[in-house]
Amino acid sequence: MSESAQRLIDDIDLDRSRAAVAAHALHTPTIQAEELSPLVGGPLALKCESLQRTGSFKLRGALAKVAALGPRASAGLVTASAGNHGRAVAQAALLHGLSCEVFMPREAPVFKVEAVQRLGARVTLVGESVDEALALAAERAAGSGPGGADGPALVHPFDDLDVIAGQATVGLELLADAPEVARVVVPVGGGGLASGIGAALRRAGADVELIGVQASACAPFARLLDDGAAAREPIASSGATIADGIAIKRPGRLTEPLLAELLDAVVTVEEDEIAAAIVMLAERAKLVAEGAGAVSLAALLSGRLPPRAGLTVAVVSGGNLDSGLLAAVLRRRETEEGRRVRLFTRVADRPGALAELLALVADAGANLLALEHVREAISLHVRETGVALTLETRGPEHTSDLLERLGRAGYELGRQDPRTTPEAL
Repeated sequence: MSESAQRLIDDIDLDRSRAAVAAHALHTPTIQAEELSPLVGGPLALKCESLQRTGSFKLRGALAKVAALGPRASAGLVTASAGNHGRAVAQAALLHGLSCEVFMPREAPVFKVEAVQRLGARVTLVGESVDEALALAAERAAGSGPGGADGPALVHPFDDLDVIAGQATVGLELLADAPEVARVVVPVGGGGLASGIGAALRRAGADVELIGVQASACAPFARLLDDGAAAREPIASSGATIADGIAIKRPGRLTEPLLAELLDAVVTVEEDEIAAAIVMLAERAKLVAEGAGAVSLAALLSGRLPPRAGLTVAVVSGGNLDSGLLAAVLRRRETEEGRRVRLFTRVADRPGALAELLALVADAGANLLALEHVREAISLHVRETGVALTLETRGPEHTSDLLERLGRAGYELGRQDPRTTPEAL
């Protein structure tokens, strides 16, 4: 280990952070994922930070930072965040009776902005990224922005040893709850969580493999380590991803050398794989996970991590998922599995014709989710009307049976949306 990395690890105050976190945060459960274990090739457990107060691990770092600030915190707190960290700092400020200001990108999810505001923090929407918001938050803390020289204390989302110490309590809990753990798979954004867990494992002398996961659309750590370029300037990365909580464009000044030392590997996952992991966690583990929280399972399901002897723990780092996105990924999954189908057909433009079609659908045991008359952009006889049906079935075999029944009844069927493919029939 390099001397600089060792000094950073030694400087992480685990005793203070453990006490600060235990006072206000939950000791989240590590649950056995028996239904998911066969899919990843070995025993799997989930560290459920999605069940933490504020819905993510970020509260740990915020509480540890407030404890480290001591009297300095009385001037208030300021931070920048796309959502989870801002919510955590706002919660920590509320618990300690402090003022709080959060700079958030203009495109931050509305529900995350509102969650921060509900905790009494003042939200300022600025810039296109967390990086831009963070620069303004740092100015505010330094006194160069509104507020004068005695500005609030900056709580960095990840590049701060006190924040990293707070996140290290996830690793301490893992060692207490699952001492047999052989591998930990953890999401990596700015790197605070992975640095903290890695430091806790290293300080305990635990022989545990630590794997970081990034979304391929925004994976600066993965590119840095793949290039073997730990000594050069950190790489910037950008890209839209549903794992917005880990969409950090540039590794941190502290977290980059820490993770270069502590991580055994970094893998990346695609957007479809993240969406599939969200669904798997919901259906088989009964956990709601946001995209960033699901990437650890996505990496295991992808097959990029070979099975390993012993227990693997996937850290589900957050559960603050927009309900619209959850609905979208669940609908997509149903479509991929053949349990949701959109059909187009023509019926006679006369009273009772549509009822006859729907009676056949009902007799086949399919559930009608949506119906639309379509008369434009398709070729129709003057006495016909187009009908688009969105149906829920029990799976591909049931769908095939439904199509066969409708075909025998004389209905011409298309599986495409006629508004985008007018010549489908």
